[in-house]
Amino acid sequence: MRTVVSAIPREVKDGFKYDEIPWQRFPHFYGPGEEIPGLLATLASGDAEAAGEALWQLWTDLHHQGGTIAVGALAVPFLLRIAATRSPGLRAESLRLVAEIGRCQHLGDGSREGLLEVAEDPLMMEGTTECPVDWTIQAARDAITGDLGLLFPLLLDPDPDVRSATAFVLAAATGKIPRVSSALHRRLAVEDDPVVRVSLILAIAQLAREHQDEHAAAWARGLWSDPGRPPEIRIGAGLAWLCLVDDPVPDELRAFLTDPCTDQRSDLLQRVPWLPPVDSDSGLRRCIHEMLTPSIPWNGA
Repeated sequence: MRTVVSAIPREVKDGFKYDEIPWQRFPHFYGPGEEIPGLLATLASGDAEAAGEALWQLWTDLHHQGGTIAVGALAVPFLLRIAATRSPGLRAESLRLVAEIGRCQHLGDGSREGLLEVAEDPLMMEGTTECPVDWTIQAARDAITGDLGLLFPLLLDPDPDVRSATAFVLAAATGKIPRVSSALHRRLAVEDDPVVRVSLILAIAQLAREHQDEHAAAWARGLWSDPGRPPEIRIGAGLAWLCLVDDPVPDELRAFLTDPCTDQRSDLLQRVPWLPPVDSDSGLRRCIHEMLTPSIPWNGA
């Protein structure tokens, strides 16, 4: 899959030339891969209702129970172009699908080790193709990296959900990391939406964690420990810092994350793309619970 995706010519992607892609070699979770280009074409159409139904079906076919499948990586270049140029009302949801194709399964994992993890266990195999899932994830991530030029402008989109979803996708980049990180930092410096702020912080931290940025932990600590910062920035930075280090949880951070004022923001921050896979209703609460009290099972409270 990595070879197939990397070999797709730019003109095929830009021209939406679906018939030049070997979809038939890679089934989706519920049927043959040949069904995917038709759904992509409908998503790109001007029929809002049909496009919405097509996107729902793509989520079902390519992201079953939080997992990903090889043909999903083939869809990534086209999903990115559709998100950038077509169906603005479905842009955020299309981008989130791209990001989920390019990361490991996260259902129920809000731990310090898991929240920002991208790669899948190398031994995990797809049931339909018997290919390592991590190969699909790498193919999708490489496709994202090849189309960074489509993504950077979306950090300026007027819809905060699109900006948030764009950060989610950019966090999966495999190359040009300094450029990606700088773009996220620049956006964070001027961003005023609380959900987008948290998303940008987690994206920066995810890249830093994977690519071993030795300065990131101090940056995150500086944000969460500053009482003058907006609460959502401190929350996002607190989660980021916990994922970046193995240090014991400082009393100051524990007190802040368990404060009722933090809990009051749980519903709002559920829109941060990293959190719904952790828990469909209480992603922030579950992350805080698992990061601060990992030995106590989550009971949904």
